[in-house]
Amino acid sequence: MRLGVNLGYWDRPSAGHDMVAIAREADRLGYDSLWVAEAYGSDAPSMLAWIGALTERIHLGSAVMQIPARTPALTAMTAATIDTMSQGRFRLGLGVSGPQVSEGWHGVRFTSPLGRTRDYVEIVRSALARERLTHPGPHYELPLPDGPGKALKLGSRPLRSEVPVYLAAVGPRNLALTGEIADGWLAIFLSPEQAREEIRLIAEARQAAGRGAPEDPMAGFDVVSSTPVILVDDVAEAAGHLRDYCALYLGGMGSREQNFYNRLACRMGFEQEAADVQDLYLAGRHREAAAAVPLDFIDETALLGSPQRVARRLQRYEDVGVTTLAVATGGRLSRDQATATLAAVAQLHRPRPD
Repeated sequence: MRLGVNLGYWDRPSAGHDMVAIAREADRLGYDSLWVAEAYGSDAPSMLAWIGALTERIHLGSAVMQIPARTPALTAMTAATIDTMSQGRFRLGLGVSGPQVSEGWHGVRFTSPLGRTRDYVEIVRSALARERLTHPGPHYELPLPDGPGKALKLGSRPLRSEVPVYLAAVGPRNLALTGEIADGWLAIFLSPEQAREEIRLIAEARQAAGRGAPEDPMAGFDVVSSTPVILVDDVAEAAGHLRDYCALYLGGMGSREQNFYNRLACRMGFEQEAADVQDLYLAGRHREAAAAVPLDFIDETALLGSPQRVARRLQRYEDVGVTTLAVATGGRLSRDQATATLAAVAQLHRPRPD
């Protein structure tokens, strides 16, 4: 299992500089990859280009670039540019976002997310391979049949014709699609106790698609778990650093009818608690929603406690099939706390040679 770092997205003027400092420390420590997010604030490609210019070895991943935000051709152009300028360090993480952001921010209907993702990935890969871009639709028809457009190919020569594609997936159908068409899975709120079933769905889809090795369909596939690490001896106190973050996702990411993270918590056995958090959050009672997030949910999906406790629990991720543990440095951690956490985790986990 390799180590990565998930920097999230910045939400205050100094945070971008903090992310660069954390990224450079991860690069110095030998971390394998870093991942940057976007919602409706900072964008991922700008941050990755900036960080890529100031680091040397660490791989640069989007977690995620939003599918409704860009045409697939623009995403291919961006991927080719960052990958070439970073000497082959880019990893393209994609996600459909949710109905609120897709329709409220980007003005794109949140319909057929699985079919849209499939078309999108096909077009991105075709463009990176410098094929003349044609696609029958239904979500992206190229070129348009009733105008002057013609089938074009990427005008520049990228360093690599194949950039690894990762999908952010939560639900069972999206997990199966990830196994079928992607090179990696970007997992959030991964519980080692629950992950075997999720990884099984991916493995079965890969086997059906003839991907991986006959004896091991997960061969060559990267399971990336974005996992907060809070090195505070008291577990309940450590969980307090993540309550706002968990409440936002369980309560406010998506609508009442379409909140994928809330559904995930329900599948983990927290049906009533997830409903309570959502009710409180949507009523504007955010502090109460944070207080209502169950400690067991936070402890299952994060690494909390003393260094000794975290070291013991790290092994569960590798045992279940996680290939990259991306230490999430958000929450209430300062820059210094985040870099200290990365150094501590590097000491606690010595990856086995490939």
